[in-house]
Parts: sequence; C-alpha cells; structure tokens
Amino acid sequence: MLGTIVNTGCIIVGSAVGSLLKKGLGEKYQNVLYNAMGLASLALGANTFVQNIPKSEFPVLFIISIALGGIIGAALDLDGRTKRLIAKRGGEGLANGLITACLLFCVGTFSIVGPILSATVGDNTFLYTNATLDLVTSMVFATTYGIGIIMAAPVLFCWQGLFYLLGKVAANSPLVEGTMINEMAIVGGLLIISSGLSLLKLKDCKTLNYIPALLVPVLWFLMKGLFSA
Repeated sequence: MLGTIVNTGCIIVGSAVGSLLKKGLGEKYQNVLYNAMGLASLALGANTFVQNIPKSEFPVLFIISIALGGIIGAALDLDGRTKRLIAKRGGEGLANGLITACLLFCVGTFSIVGPILSATVGDNTFLYTNATLDLVTSMVFATTYGIGIIMAAPVLFCWQGLFYLLGKVAANSPLVEGTMINEMAIVGGLLIISSGLSLLKLKDCKTLNYIPALLVPVLWFLMKGLFSA
C-alpha cells in the first residue's frame, strides 16, 4: 500500500499548494485555467479510449457498459445527488471540477494496474509515476477550483485500495487479466471525455450517472470466469 499512500499524499500536497496560488490569480486567468482543464480532459479521455479500443476482445462491451451503467446511475440519480452535496460546500464549479479530477486520478491504467502490481509482485513503479502526475494535476485543479479538490484524495485511496485487495485475493484469477483492465479503461476514457464537455459547458452529460458502467466489465469477466471454469 506504500505506493497508494504516496499517491494520496501527492494529491493532498498538490491541492494545498494550488489553493495558495489561486489567491494570486484574477478571474480572467482562472477562466483560462478552467477551459484548459476542459480541453485537457477531452484530450486525455480520447487518448485513453483510442489506445485501448484496439486491444479490446469484446468491442461491443463498452457500449453495453455505458448504456446499462447510465440507466442504473440515472435511476439512482448519482450525478444530481453528488453535485448537490458538493455544491452546498463549494458551488457548482467545484462540483464539476472535483468530479473531473476524481476521474482523471482514478480512471487510468496507472491507477488500476499500479495497485495490482504492487499487491502481486511488490512493484510500485506505476504508482510512483502516477503520484508525480497527480501532484501536478491536483495543483492545477486547485489553482482553478480551490482547496476542495483535496476531497479527491480519499476517493483515490479507496479506489486504489480496492484494486490492491483485488490483487491480493485474486492474483491468478481471470478477474485481473489485462483485457479486463482494457475494457475498464475504454469506458473510463468516455467518462473523462464527458467530464471535459461539462467543464467547457458544451454538454452536461451528467457524468456520475455513468460511473456504474465501470462495474459492467468486472461483472462480465466474473460471469465469464464462472461459466468457463
């Protein structure tokens, strides 16, 4: 868990430093950074999708995942409830920024594969690399949205902790096959694109309603493993 602890600490430090820098920026420059985060999210999301879709063994799975996950999320109103909760503390801007930050921190190869490698072979290289990236990213996000971005730290810790435990319990299981991670990354790329559209105020896709879509590939591989056993 050392790599995850370091990664979480980097987000905390980056958020604190960024929030201090925010005080010296005028509204014009904050708007520039706001748009920059939206554009970066679109680029990173598209890159994640394009890199992983050729590796997919089930090219229709991401469509099923997004559709089914979206229905479940809309029924639970995950996006609306979360945004209302965050908005009470920091406004709608923080809500959108925090959602995007959490997706960028959590939905990526480093943040999924890293904890599994740490648990199975003790290799923290991916997590240390991810920590460096998250340090810079959280600093920029906090410069734009304030200290509230620090709330992404416990989200990341729980997310990576889940995959760390998964790696410990199911080291030789089909559940941790690379192809499952590819499928999750494809869905994650779409979610990051969705967040970018919201930040740029082009389209509010209610991204959090699609979060259950990340669980669909996991369930698919669980069922696949059961029926092929």
